[in-house]
Amino acid sequence: MTWAASADALWVLAIAVVVAGVPVLLLWSKGRKLPGAHVFRASRLSRGNLWFPTQVLVTPTSVIHYTPELFGAREHSMHIAHVASVMIDRNLFFSDVLIESSGGTSPVRCHGHRKVDAIEMKRLIEHYQSEYYRERNHGR
Repeated sequence: MTWAASADALWVLAIAVVVAGVPVLLLWSKGRKLPGAHVFRASRLSRGNLWFPTQVLVTPTSVIHYTPELFGAREHSMHIAHVASVMIDRNLFFSDVLIESSGGTSPVRCHGHRKVDAIEMKRLIEHYQSEYYRERNHGR
């Protein structure tokens, strides 16, 4: 093999690494955890989460359902006072969470969370709702 042929092979290899690395980098960046103390990310091994895993952020004032997409993301936010119920469907490996709204908006549906995360998500929502209504009633 001549020097020119080996240089061409190195260029082809370098281009192949870059072409393969860009999708991997994109998938990694879209799957990063959101900032916040209580973020629950679905497993990539669950239905609909292989490429872009959905995440749920629970704060003292809201529940945010975040789903990354190839270009941009979908985000559904619900005030903690508008959460009517939280249902957990525990399957063999993962749990699905349905957070229904009392405000008439569509419910938040999350698939593929660990069972422990689903239970903690429900506990946090109920805790923050109790705090919200306790503060609201004491202010009167």
